[in-house]
Amino acid sequence: MSKLEGRPGTIAGPSETLDPQDWDEVRALGHRMLDDMLDYVANVRDRPVWRPIPDAVRSEFRKPLPRDPSDLAEVYGEFSERIAPYATGNVHPGFMGWVHGGGTVAGLLAEMLAAGLNANCGGRNHMPIEVERQVVEWVRQLFGFPEGASGVFVTGTSMANLMAVLVARRAKLGPDVRHHGLGNAKLTAYTSVSAHGCVAQAMDLAGLGREALRRIHADRAHRVDVATLHARIKQDRADGLDPFLVIGSAGTVDTGAIDDLAALAALCREEQLWFHIDGAYGALGMLSPQIAPLLAGLEQANSIAFDFHKWGQVQYDAGFLMVRDGEQHRDTFAAPVAYLRRETRGLAGSSPWPCDFGPDLSRGFRALKTWFTLRTYGADKLGAMIARTCTLAKYLEAKIAAEPRLQLLAPVTLNIVCFRFRCDDANAVNAEIVADLHESGIAAPSTTMIGGELAIRVAVVNHRTDTANLDAMFDAVLRFGAARVAAAA
Repeated sequence: MSKLEGRPGTIAGPSETLDPQDWDEVRALGHRMLDDMLDYVANVRDRPVWRPIPDAVRSEFRKPLPRDPSDLAEVYGEFSERIAPYATGNVHPGFMGWVHGGGTVAGLLAEMLAAGLNANCGGRNHMPIEVERQVVEWVRQLFGFPEGASGVFVTGTSMANLMAVLVARRAKLGPDVRHHGLGNAKLTAYTSVSAHGCVAQAMDLAGLGREALRRIHADRAHRVDVATLHARIKQDRADGLDPFLVIGSAGTVDTGAIDDLAALAALCREEQLWFHIDGAYGALGMLSPQIAPLLAGLEQANSIAFDFHKWGQVQYDAGFLMVRDGEQHRDTFAAPVAYLRRETRGLAGSSPWPCDFGPDLSRGFRALKTWFTLRTYGADKLGAMIARTCTLAKYLEAKIAAEPRLQLLAPVTLNIVCFRFRCDDANAVNAEIVADLHESGIAAPSTTMIGGELAIRVAVVNHRTDTANLDAMFDAVLRFGAARVAAAA
Protein backbone atom coordinates (compact mmCIF):
# COMPACT_ATOMS: atom_id res chain seq x y z
CA MET A 1 0.00 0.00 0.00
CA SER A 2 1.40 3.39 -0.95
CA LYS A 3 1.89 6.20 1.53
CA LEU A 4 -1.04 8.06 0.00
CA GLU A 5 -3.41 5.14 0.59
CA GLY A 6 -5.25 4.46 3.80
CA ARG A 7 -8.49 3.19 5.21
CA PRO A 8 -11.66 4.46 3.48
CA GLY A 9 -12.78 7.76 5.01
CA THR A 10 -9.37 8.60 6.46
CA ILE A 11 -6.58 10.96 5.38
CA ALA A 12 -3.10 9.55 5.52
CA GLY A 13 -0.27 11.44 7.16
CA PRO A 14 -0.15 13.87 10.09
CA SER A 15 -2.61 16.75 10.39
CA GLU A 16 -0.80 19.85 9.20
CA THR A 17 -1.69 23.41 8.19
CA LEU A 18 0.48 26.31 7.07
CA ASP A 19 -0.21 28.19 10.29
CA PRO A 20 2.77 28.77 12.61
CA GLN A 21 3.43 26.34 15.43
CA ASP A 22 4.53 29.19 17.71
CA TRP A 23 2.15 32.15 17.37
CA ASP A 24 4.08 34.23 19.92
CA GLU A 25 7.27 33.89 17.88
CA VAL A 26 5.61 34.94 14.63
CA ARG A 27 3.78 37.76 16.39
CA ALA A 28 7.08 39.19 17.59
CA LEU A 29 8.55 38.92 14.08
CA GLY A 30 5.42 40.53 12.61
CA HIS A 31 5.76 43.51 14.97
CA ARG A 32 9.37 43.84 13.92
CA MET A 33 8.37 43.79 10.24
CA LEU A 34 5.79 46.50 10.82
CA ASP A 35 8.24 48.66 12.77
CA ASP A 36 10.85 48.20 10.04
CA MET A 37 8.44 49.28 7.29
CA LEU A 38 7.33 52.31 9.29
CA ASP A 39 11.01 53.21 9.74
CA TYR A 40 11.51 52.64 6.00
CA VAL A 41 8.96 55.33 5.23
CA ALA A 42 9.83 57.66 8.11
CA ASN A 43 13.53 57.70 7.22
CA VAL A 44 13.16 57.61 3.44
CA ARG A 45 14.85 61.02 3.01
CA ASP A 46 18.08 59.60 4.45
CA ARG A 47 18.45 57.08 1.62
CA PRO A 48 19.19 57.41 -2.10
CA VAL A 49 16.13 57.58 -4.33
CA TRP A 50 17.34 54.52 -6.24
CA ARG A 51 20.41 52.37 -6.30
CA PRO A 52 21.63 49.91 -8.94
CA ILE A 53 21.18 46.22 -8.18
CA PRO A 54 24.56 44.49 -7.68
CA ASP A 55 25.10 41.40 -9.80
CA ALA A 56 25.55 39.28 -6.67
CA VAL A 57 22.15 40.34 -5.35
CA ARG A 58 20.43 39.77 -8.70
CA SER A 59 21.95 36.31 -8.96
CA GLU A 60 20.27 35.32 -5.68
CA PHE A 61 16.97 35.46 -7.57
CA ARG A 62 18.03 32.96 -10.23
CA LYS A 63 17.88 29.93 -7.96
CA PRO A 64 15.68 26.83 -8.51
CA LEU A 65 12.30 26.31 -6.87
CA PRO A 66 12.76 25.72 -3.12
CA ARG A 67 11.63 22.25 -2.04
CA ASP A 68 12.34 22.47 1.69
CA PRO A 69 10.89 24.96 4.16
CA SER A 70 12.84 27.92 5.50
CA ASP A 71 12.49 29.80 8.72
CA LEU A 72 10.27 32.88 8.28
CA ALA A 73 12.88 35.08 9.98
CA GLU A 74 15.48 33.90 7.47
CA VAL A 75 13.18 34.73 4.55
CA TYR A 76 12.51 38.16 6.03
CA GLY A 77 16.24 38.70 6.37
CA GLU A 78 16.62 38.11 2.64
CA PHE A 79 13.85 40.66 1.96
CA SER A 80 15.56 43.24 4.17
CA GLU A 81 18.98 42.75 2.60
CA ARG A 82 18.19 42.01 -1.04
CA ILE A 83 14.78 43.45 -1.91
CA ALA A 84 13.91 46.53 0.15
CA PRO A 85 17.15 48.44 -0.62
CA TYR A 86 16.64 48.07 -4.39
CA ALA A 87 12.98 49.09 -4.84
CA THR A 88 11.69 51.53 -7.47
CA GLY A 89 12.10 54.48 -5.12
CA ASN A 90 8.72 56.16 -5.58
CA VAL A 91 8.28 56.41 -1.81
CA HIS A 92 11.20 58.86 -1.85
CA PRO A 93 10.50 62.60 -2.38
CA GLY A 94 13.24 62.69 -5.01
CA PHE A 95 11.33 60.33 -7.27
CA MET A 96 10.11 62.60 -10.09
CA GLY A 97 10.01 60.35 -13.12
CA TRP A 98 7.04 58.30 -14.08
CA VAL A 99 3.71 59.31 -12.57
CA HIS A 100 3.90 57.20 -9.41
CA GLY A 101 2.25 58.13 -6.14
CA GLY A 102 4.26 57.94 -2.94
CA GLY A 103 1.83 55.93 -0.83
CA THR A 104 0.88 56.74 2.75
CA VAL A 105 1.20 55.17 6.17
CA ALA A 106 -2.58 54.77 6.27
CA GLY A 107 -2.46 52.84 3.02
CA LEU A 108 0.44 50.71 4.26
CA LEU A 109 -1.52 49.67 7.34
CA ALA A 110 -4.68 49.09 5.32
CA GLU A 111 -2.78 46.71 3.03
CA MET A 112 -1.81 44.67 6.07
CA LEU A 113 -5.42 44.54 7.25
CA ALA A 114 -6.68 43.59 3.81
CA ALA A 115 -4.09 40.81 3.61
CA GLY A 116 -5.33 39.46 6.94
CA LEU A 117 -8.93 39.31 5.71
CA ASN A 118 -7.77 37.82 2.39
CA ALA A 119 -11.12 38.72 0.86
CA ASN A 120 -11.95 37.79 -2.72
CA CYS A 121 -13.84 40.85 -3.94
CA GLY A 122 -15.24 39.33 -7.09
CA GLY A 123 -18.58 39.27 -5.35
CA ARG A 124 -20.83 37.65 -2.73
CA ASN A 125 -22.42 39.09 0.37
CA HIS A 126 -19.66 40.41 2.61
CA MET A 127 -18.57 43.78 3.91
CA PRO A 128 -15.53 44.33 1.65
CA ILE A 129 -17.97 44.58 -1.28
CA GLU A 130 -19.87 47.29 0.58
CA VAL A 131 -16.61 49.20 1.09
CA GLU A 132 -16.02 49.11 -2.67
CA ARG A 133 -19.59 50.28 -3.30
CA GLN A 134 -18.99 53.18 -0.91
CA VAL A 135 -15.93 54.28 -2.88
CA VAL A 136 -17.90 53.98 -6.13
CA GLU A 137 -20.52 56.31 -4.69
CA TRP A 138 -17.89 58.81 -3.58
CA VAL A 139 -16.37 58.83 -7.06
CA ARG A 140 -19.81 59.25 -8.61
CA GLN A 141 -20.38 62.34 -6.47
CA LEU A 142 -16.89 63.72 -7.15
CA PHE A 143 -17.31 63.48 -10.92
CA GLY A 144 -20.93 64.65 -10.98
CA PHE A 145 -22.21 61.43 -12.53
CA PRO A 146 -25.93 60.54 -12.23
CA GLU A 147 -27.60 57.92 -10.05
CA GLY A 148 -27.20 54.55 -11.72
CA ALA A 149 -23.58 55.14 -12.70
CA SER A 150 -21.26 52.23 -12.00
CA GLY A 151 -17.63 51.86 -11.00
CA VAL A 152 -15.12 49.11 -10.41
CA PHE A 153 -11.54 48.77 -9.16
CA VAL A 154 -8.98 47.37 -11.59
CA THR A 155 -5.20 47.13 -11.72
CA GLY A 156 -4.70 50.51 -13.39
CA THR A 157 -5.80 52.87 -16.13
CA SER A 158 -4.40 50.66 -18.88
CA MET A 159 -6.95 48.00 -17.94
CA ALA A 160 -9.66 50.61 -17.32
CA ASN A 161 -9.12 52.11 -20.79
CA LEU A 162 -9.42 48.67 -22.38
CA MET A 163 -12.64 48.03 -20.48
CA ALA A 164 -14.03 51.40 -21.56
CA VAL A 165 -13.36 50.54 -25.21
CA LEU A 166 -15.24 47.27 -24.69
CA VAL A 167 -18.20 49.06 -23.11
CA ALA A 168 -18.27 51.60 -25.96
CA ARG A 169 -18.01 48.77 -28.50
CA ARG A 170 -20.92 46.90 -26.94
CA ALA A 171 -22.99 50.10 -26.71
CA LYS A 172 -22.40 50.66 -30.43
CA LEU A 173 -22.92 47.13 -31.76
CA GLY A 174 -25.39 45.73 -29.23
CA PRO A 175 -25.40 42.38 -27.42
CA ASP A 176 -24.54 40.33 -30.51
CA VAL A 177 -20.92 41.51 -30.38
CA ARG A 178 -20.42 39.32 -27.30
CA HIS A 179 -21.55 36.24 -29.17
CA HIS A 180 -20.57 36.77 -32.79
CA GLY A 181 -17.72 39.26 -32.62
CA LEU A 182 -17.28 42.32 -34.81
CA GLY A 183 -18.56 40.80 -38.04
CA ASN A 184 -18.24 43.38 -40.79
CA ALA A 185 -18.19 46.37 -38.46
CA LYS A 186 -15.75 49.10 -39.48
CA LEU A 187 -15.48 50.98 -36.21
CA THR A 188 -13.09 53.89 -35.78
CA ALA A 189 -11.99 55.70 -32.62
CA TYR A 190 -10.22 59.02 -32.09
CA THR A 191 -7.69 60.43 -29.67
CA SER A 192 -4.77 62.84 -29.55
CA VAL A 193 -1.23 62.12 -30.69
CA SER A 194 -0.40 62.98 -27.07
CA ALA A 195 -2.55 60.16 -25.66
CA HIS A 196 -1.00 57.31 -23.67
CA GLY A 197 0.15 54.26 -25.63
CA CYS A 198 -2.28 52.02 -23.75
CA VAL A 199 -5.13 53.58 -25.78
CA ALA A 200 -3.78 52.02 -28.98
CA GLN A 201 -3.16 48.80 -27.10
CA ALA A 202 -6.78 48.80 -25.96
CA MET A 203 -7.95 49.00 -29.57
CA ASP A 204 -5.67 46.08 -30.38
CA LEU A 205 -6.88 43.92 -27.49
CA ALA A 206 -10.53 44.77 -28.20
CA GLY A 207 -10.14 43.24 -31.66
CA LEU A 208 -10.56 46.57 -33.45
CA GLY A 209 -6.94 46.99 -34.48
CA ARG A 210 -4.53 49.84 -33.94
CA GLU A 211 -5.21 51.22 -37.41
CA ALA A 212 -8.81 51.88 -36.39
CA LEU A 213 -7.52 54.49 -33.93
CA ARG A 214 -7.12 57.95 -35.45
CA ARG A 215 -4.39 59.89 -33.64
CA ILE A 216 -5.33 63.52 -34.15
CA HIS A 217 -2.95 66.48 -34.33
CA ALA A 218 -2.40 68.42 -31.09
CA ASP A 219 -2.09 72.17 -30.72
CA ARG A 220 0.87 74.04 -29.22
CA ALA A 221 -0.48 73.33 -25.73
CA HIS A 222 -0.45 69.59 -26.56
CA ARG A 223 -4.28 69.37 -26.54
CA VAL A 224 -6.17 67.56 -29.27
CA ASP A 225 -7.19 69.85 -32.15
CA VAL A 226 -10.99 69.63 -31.97
CA ALA A 227 -11.56 71.10 -35.45
CA THR A 228 -9.22 68.56 -37.03
CA LEU A 229 -10.90 65.81 -35.05
CA HIS A 230 -14.34 66.85 -36.25
CA ALA A 231 -13.20 66.95 -39.86
CA ARG A 232 -11.65 63.47 -39.61
CA ILE A 233 -14.87 62.01 -38.19
CA LYS A 234 -16.86 63.43 -41.09
CA GLN A 235 -14.30 62.15 -43.60
CA ASP A 236 -14.35 58.65 -42.13
CA ARG A 237 -18.14 58.58 -42.32
CA ALA A 238 -17.98 59.68 -45.94
CA ASP A 239 -15.54 56.82 -46.58
CA GLY A 240 -18.01 54.25 -45.25
CA LEU A 241 -16.46 53.82 -41.81
CA ASP A 242 -18.35 53.90 -38.51
CA PRO A 243 -16.96 56.28 -35.85
CA PHE A 244 -17.98 55.24 -32.35
CA LEU A 245 -15.55 56.56 -29.73
CA VAL A 246 -13.55 59.65 -28.77
CA ILE A 247 -10.93 59.38 -26.02
CA GLY A 248 -9.91 62.63 -24.37
CA SER A 249 -6.98 63.11 -22.01
CA ALA A 250 -7.17 64.70 -18.59
CA GLY A 251 -3.44 65.05 -17.98
CA THR A 252 -1.40 63.62 -20.84
CA VAL A 253 1.47 61.33 -19.98
CA ASP A 254 4.19 63.49 -21.55
CA THR A 255 3.30 67.02 -20.46
CA GLY A 256 0.17 66.90 -18.30
CA ALA A 257 -1.94 68.69 -20.92
CA ILE A 258 -5.73 68.60 -20.56
CA ASP A 259 -7.84 68.36 -23.70
CA ASP A 260 -10.80 70.72 -24.07
CA LEU A 261 -13.15 68.26 -22.44
CA ALA A 262 -16.25 70.43 -22.76
CA ALA A 263 -15.67 70.84 -26.51
CA LEU A 264 -15.11 67.11 -26.90
CA ALA A 265 -18.31 66.38 -24.98
CA ALA A 266 -20.27 68.71 -27.27
CA LEU A 267 -18.75 67.11 -30.37
CA CYS A 268 -19.64 63.62 -29.12
CA ARG A 269 -23.23 64.63 -28.46
CA GLU A 270 -23.49 66.09 -31.95
CA GLU A 271 -21.93 63.05 -33.62
CA GLN A 272 -23.52 60.50 -31.23
CA LEU A 273 -20.18 59.06 -30.13
CA TRP A 274 -19.11 57.53 -26.83
CA PHE A 275 -16.94 60.01 -24.92
CA HIS A 276 -14.30 58.40 -22.75
CA ILE A 277 -11.68 60.24 -20.69
CA ASP A 278 -8.24 58.85 -19.86
CA GLY A 279 -7.76 60.65 -16.57
CA ALA A 280 -5.02 58.35 -15.28
CA TYR A 281 -3.71 60.90 -12.84
CA GLY A 282 -5.43 64.16 -13.81
CA ALA A 283 -9.03 63.17 -13.07
CA LEU A 284 -8.42 63.33 -9.32
CA GLY A 285 -7.67 67.02 -9.81
CA MET A 286 -11.42 67.29 -9.17
CA LEU A 287 -10.48 67.10 -5.49
CA SER A 288 -8.78 70.51 -5.77
CA PRO A 289 -10.83 73.71 -6.16
CA GLN A 290 -7.86 75.21 -8.03
CA ILE A 291 -7.50 72.33 -10.53
CA ALA A 292 -11.15 71.30 -10.98
CA PRO A 293 -12.03 74.23 -13.33
CA LEU A 294 -9.40 72.96 -15.78
CA LEU A 295 -11.40 69.72 -15.99
CA ALA A 296 -14.71 71.30 -17.02
CA GLY A 297 -16.57 68.84 -19.19
CA LEU A 298 -15.32 65.77 -17.32
CA GLU A 299 -18.77 65.39 -15.76
CA GLN A 300 -20.25 64.91 -19.25
CA ALA A 301 -18.16 61.86 -20.14
CA ASN A 302 -19.66 58.45 -20.73
CA SER A 303 -16.74 56.84 -18.91
CA ILE A 304 -13.60 57.85 -17.03
CA ALA A 305 -10.49 55.82 -16.27
CA PHE A 306 -8.07 56.88 -13.54
CA ASP A 307 -5.74 55.67 -10.80
CA PHE A 308 -6.00 56.25 -7.08
CA HIS A 309 -2.34 55.16 -6.87
CA LYS A 310 -1.13 58.30 -8.63
CA TRP A 311 -2.34 61.67 -7.33
CA GLY A 312 -4.51 59.87 -4.78
CA GLN A 313 -1.36 58.45 -3.11
CA VAL A 314 -3.01 55.07 -2.51
CA GLN A 315 -0.61 52.11 -2.44
CA TYR A 316 -0.28 50.18 -5.71
CA ASP A 317 -2.41 49.03 -7.31
CA ALA A 318 -5.73 50.87 -7.34
CA GLY A 319 -7.01 51.70 -10.82
CA PHE A 320 -10.64 52.58 -11.42
CA LEU A 321 -13.25 52.74 -14.18
CA MET A 322 -16.40 54.86 -13.81
CA VAL A 323 -19.25 54.49 -16.33
CA ARG A 324 -22.20 56.86 -16.61
CA ASP A 325 -24.67 54.15 -17.67
CA GLY A 326 -24.33 51.29 -15.21
CA GLU A 327 -26.55 49.01 -17.28
CA GLN A 328 -24.36 49.43 -20.35
CA HIS A 329 -21.36 48.66 -18.16
CA ARG A 330 -22.92 45.53 -16.66
CA ASP A 331 -24.22 44.29 -20.01
CA THR A 332 -20.66 44.36 -21.34
CA PHE A 333 -19.17 42.01 -18.75
CA ALA A 334 -21.83 40.10 -16.80
CA ALA A 335 -21.63 36.38 -17.60
CA PRO A 336 -24.05 34.33 -15.44
CA VAL A 337 -22.98 30.73 -14.85
CA ALA A 338 -24.35 28.06 -12.54
CA TYR A 339 -21.46 28.10 -10.08
CA LEU A 340 -21.93 31.85 -9.61
CA ARG A 341 -25.67 31.60 -9.02
CA ARG A 342 -27.06 34.60 -7.12
CA GLU A 343 -29.42 34.09 -4.21
CA THR A 344 -31.64 36.36 -2.13
CA ARG A 345 -30.18 35.08 1.17
CA GLY A 346 -26.81 33.97 2.49
CA LEU A 347 -23.30 34.52 1.22
CA ALA A 348 -24.38 34.21 -2.42
CA GLY A 349 -26.67 37.24 -2.16
CA SER A 350 -26.20 40.99 -2.64
CA SER A 351 -25.93 41.13 -6.41
CA PRO A 352 -24.87 42.67 -8.73
CA TRP A 353 -21.29 41.78 -7.90
CA PRO A 354 -18.11 43.60 -8.98
CA CYS A 355 -17.29 40.71 -11.34
CA ASP A 356 -20.37 41.79 -13.35
CA PHE A 357 -18.55 45.02 -14.24
CA GLY A 358 -15.18 43.68 -15.40
CA PRO A 359 -13.28 40.60 -16.53
CA ASP A 360 -11.85 39.64 -13.14
CA LEU A 361 -13.57 37.09 -10.91
CA SER A 362 -10.69 36.87 -8.46
CA ARG A 363 -10.09 40.37 -7.12
CA GLY A 364 -8.16 41.73 -4.16
CA PHE A 365 -9.53 44.16 -1.58
CA ARG A 366 -8.18 47.31 -3.31
CA ALA A 367 -11.06 49.35 -1.94
CA LEU A 368 -9.85 49.12 1.67
CA LYS A 369 -6.59 51.07 1.22
CA THR A 370 -8.53 53.59 -0.88
CA TRP A 371 -11.26 53.90 1.73
CA PHE A 372 -8.61 54.28 4.47
CA THR A 373 -6.86 57.02 2.49
CA LEU A 374 -10.04 58.99 1.80
CA ARG A 375 -11.32 58.59 5.37
CA THR A 376 -7.98 59.33 7.03
CA TYR A 377 -6.96 62.42 5.06
CA GLY A 378 -10.26 63.65 3.65
CA ALA A 379 -11.00 65.09 0.23
CA ASP A 380 -9.95 68.63 1.14
CA LYS A 381 -6.48 67.69 2.37
CA LEU A 382 -5.90 65.43 -0.64
CA GLY A 383 -7.04 68.27 -2.91
CA ALA A 384 -4.64 70.69 -1.23
CA MET A 385 -1.80 68.18 -1.72
CA ILE A 386 -2.66 67.89 -5.42
CA ALA A 387 -2.69 71.66 -5.83
CA ARG A 388 0.67 71.88 -4.06
CA THR A 389 2.33 69.50 -6.54
CA CYS A 390 1.23 71.87 -9.31
CA THR A 391 2.63 74.84 -7.39
CA LEU A 392 5.95 73.02 -7.05
CA ALA A 393 5.99 72.39 -10.80
CA LYS A 394 5.51 76.13 -11.38
CA TYR A 395 8.39 76.77 -8.96
CA LEU A 396 10.64 74.55 -11.05
CA GLU A 397 9.39 76.13 -14.28
CA ALA A 398 10.43 79.57 -12.99
CA LYS A 399 13.91 78.31 -12.06
CA ILE A 400 14.36 76.83 -15.53
CA ALA A 401 13.19 80.04 -17.22
CA ALA A 402 15.78 81.99 -15.24
CA GLU A 403 18.66 79.65 -16.14
CA PRO A 404 20.10 80.20 -19.67
CA ARG A 405 21.73 76.77 -19.72
CA LEU A 406 18.30 75.13 -19.58
CA GLN A 407 15.36 75.18 -21.99
CA LEU A 408 11.70 74.54 -21.25
CA LEU A 409 10.21 72.24 -23.90
CA ALA A 410 6.47 72.31 -23.10
CA PRO A 411 3.96 74.46 -21.21
CA VAL A 412 3.45 73.47 -17.57
CA THR A 413 -0.29 72.81 -17.21
CA LEU A 414 -0.37 70.71 -14.07
CA ASN A 415 2.55 69.02 -12.33
CA ILE A 416 4.82 67.89 -15.18
CA VAL A 417 7.84 69.89 -16.31
CA CYS A 418 9.74 68.98 -19.51
CA PHE A 419 13.07 70.68 -20.13
CA ARG A 420 16.63 70.03 -21.29
CA PHE A 421 20.22 71.08 -20.82
CA ARG A 422 21.31 73.19 -23.81
CA CYS A 423 24.33 71.77 -25.62
CA ASP A 424 25.50 70.10 -28.80
CA ASP A 425 24.17 66.56 -29.25
CA ALA A 426 21.54 67.50 -26.69
CA ASN A 427 19.49 64.31 -26.95
CA ALA A 428 22.40 62.05 -26.06
CA VAL A 429 23.73 64.36 -23.36
CA ASN A 430 20.35 64.78 -21.65
CA ALA A 431 19.80 61.03 -21.64
CA GLU A 432 23.14 60.65 -19.87
CA ILE A 433 22.24 63.39 -17.39
CA VAL A 434 19.10 61.49 -16.39
CA ALA A 435 21.05 58.26 -15.95
CA ASP A 436 23.63 60.18 -13.88
CA LEU A 437 20.82 61.50 -11.68
CA HIS A 438 19.45 58.01 -11.12
CA GLU A 439 22.80 56.51 -10.25
CA SER A 440 23.66 59.39 -7.95
CA GLY A 441 20.58 58.70 -5.85
CA ILE A 442 19.75 62.42 -5.82
CA ALA A 443 16.64 62.31 -7.98
CA ALA A 444 14.85 60.06 -10.46
CA PRO A 445 13.23 61.99 -13.32
CA SER A 446 12.37 60.24 -16.58
CA THR A 447 12.75 61.15 -20.25
CA THR A 448 10.32 61.68 -23.10
CA MET A 449 10.39 63.09 -26.61
CA ILE A 450 8.90 66.53 -27.32
CA GLY A 451 8.99 67.58 -30.98
CA GLY A 452 11.90 65.26 -31.68
CA GLU A 453 13.92 66.53 -28.72
CA LEU A 454 14.69 64.39 -25.71
CA ALA A 455 13.33 66.04 -22.57
CA ILE A 456 14.14 65.58 -18.92
CA ARG A 457 10.64 64.96 -17.58
CA VAL A 458 9.91 65.86 -13.96
CA ALA A 459 6.53 64.72 -12.63
CA VAL A 460 5.84 66.08 -9.16
CA VAL A 461 3.43 63.47 -7.80
CA ASN A 462 4.82 62.37 -4.44
CA HIS A 463 3.26 64.26 -1.53
CA ARG A 464 6.66 64.24 0.20
CA THR A 465 8.43 66.21 -2.54
CA ASP A 466 9.42 69.76 -1.57
CA THR A 467 11.43 72.66 -3.00
CA ALA A 468 14.62 71.24 -1.50
CA ASN A 469 14.25 68.09 -3.63
CA LEU A 470 13.64 70.16 -6.76
CA ASP A 471 16.61 72.39 -5.95
CA ALA A 472 18.87 69.35 -5.50
CA MET A 473 17.73 67.90 -8.83
CA PHE A 474 18.11 71.27 -10.59
CA ASP A 475 21.64 71.81 -9.30
CA ALA A 476 22.62 68.24 -10.20
CA VAL A 477 21.34 68.67 -13.78
CA LEU A 478 23.60 71.69 -14.22
CA ARG A 479 26.55 69.91 -12.63
CA PHE A 480 26.18 66.69 -14.59
CA GLY A 481 25.45 68.58 -17.79
CA ALA A 482 28.59 70.67 -17.48
CA ALA A 483 30.63 67.55 -16.74
CA ARG A 484 29.27 65.75 -19.81
CA VAL A 485 29.97 68.69 -22.09
CA ALA A 486 33.49 69.08 -20.70
CA ALA A 487 34.20 65.35 -21.19
CA ALA A 488 33.10 65.56 -24.83
CA ALA A 489 35.28 68.63 -25.56
